This record gives sequence, C-alpha cells and structure tokens, in this order.
Amino acid sequence: MSVDFEKHPILVIDDDRKLCGLVKEYLEPLGYQVSLVHTGPEGLEAARDGDYEAILLDVMLPGMDGFEVLRHLREYCETPVLMLTARGDEADRIVGLEIGADDYLPKTFSTRELLARLRAVTRRSRMTTSTAPVSRDSELPDEDLAVGPLTLNLATRSVFLDAQPLILTPVEFELLSSLLRAKGRVKSREQLVDEIADREFDVFDRSVDVHISALRRKLGDDPKAPRFIRTVRAVGYMLIDPNRS
Repeated sequence: MSVDFEKHPILVIDDDRKLCGLVKEYLEPLGYQVSLVHTGPEGLEAARDGDYEAILLDVMLPGMDGFEVLRHLREYCETPVLMLTARGDEADRIVGLEIGADDYLPKTFSTRELLARLRAVTRRSRMTTSTAPVSRDSELPDEDLAVGPLTLNLATRSVFLDAQPLILTPVEFELLSSLLRAKGRVKSREQLVDEIADREFDVFDRSVDVHISALRRKLGDDPKAPRFIRTVRAVGYMLIDPNRS
C-alpha cells in the first residue's frame, strides 16, 4: 500500500556504504528523503549546498573526520546533527556535544532508536525555520524573553547578546529558553531534560552539562564567575541577571 508523505530531507555522511543503504531503505518509506555521501569533504559540501532537516554524521570519515566537519558546519549552520560512532566511547560523545552536536548514536543503534531520535531533532528543526529573524531596532514583542543584554525571541527562535545575533543549536536554544523562563529559579538537570527532549528520546549521562558548557562559551560566560548561568552544585542551573549578580 502506498502512502503519501511530506518528504523530510536528511543527509547521511558515512563511509559505511552498507549502513547508508540500510538507513535509506528504512527511512524513505517513512517519509524521509535521504541523501548519502561518504567522505568528510563531500559531506561538508553537501551540507552547505542542501537544505536538510537533520544530518547523520559519522565520526570516522576519510578526508576529514566528523568532528572537523561539525566544527565547520557550526560556523554557519544550525541544522541538527546526530553523531554516529562505531565504539560508543564517552570521549567521542563529549567531544561531539561540545562542538555542537545535538545527539549521539552508537552504530549498534536499532532502527526504532534511530527513528525516535531523528523525529525529536527534526521536530525542533522545523520550528527553527518557520519565521524570519527579528530586528533589534523594533519594539520588543510579547514573545521576547530578556535578561540584561541577552534577548531571546520565541516566535523567531532568534537570540541576541549586546545587539549581536548568536547562532545556537536547537538544543542550546531550548536550554536557554527554559532557563530564561525560570529566571532566578534553579532548574534541575532532570527538569531540563524533560523540557528539551522528546519523551521517547533517551538522553545520555552528562549531555545537559555539555550543552550548557557550549552555551556558556557562546555567551562568553565564565562558570567560575558567571554572568548569566550559575551552577547550583548537585542540583542544576539557574539564569541570573548580570546587572544584579
């Protein structure tokens, strides 16, 4: 039986051609339009030229490894990235998240797990591309959340610091939004996971901490002398007003 789907384009960058074929065979009947490339440079070029809802990116690639591809992508691109590794080492997970990956999958993943995580990140991806950026010269709309020189607009999914736009990944945006909504109150790691992750989406250990670390770097925030995000030991995080801290 044939079913009409809205096609959701994704890019798979992996030199394991058999795995690529299996992913394509599994996902395309479910409504995904899957493009495949097999080297780092080809992947970077395809990501630059295409309009994808998500990217599956292998760590070990010929020509340029996945971490280097991700570093280049994050200079201009907010597309959600799921990192793939053969070994499942924690070090690979941490490095990928610190660079700007949205999630991680070991290559022993099941098709059900792949679909669940892909649905979660593509859902956030569709939200980020729904509207155009807002001008900072206009009056602040109701959708703005602000503290000091930091402003986040929920409708346009845009963030400005000192009137300069910040490029955040979808997960970083959701974290910052959650912290801004609770300004002055502590958010536990469990609360943040519940708010940024789909219920069917298993978030692995330390993921929130690593995303917070990446968010701090983009905010120019020193965790030892925080301007915006304060760590509450053994509990979680709290957004503070830099004009009052």
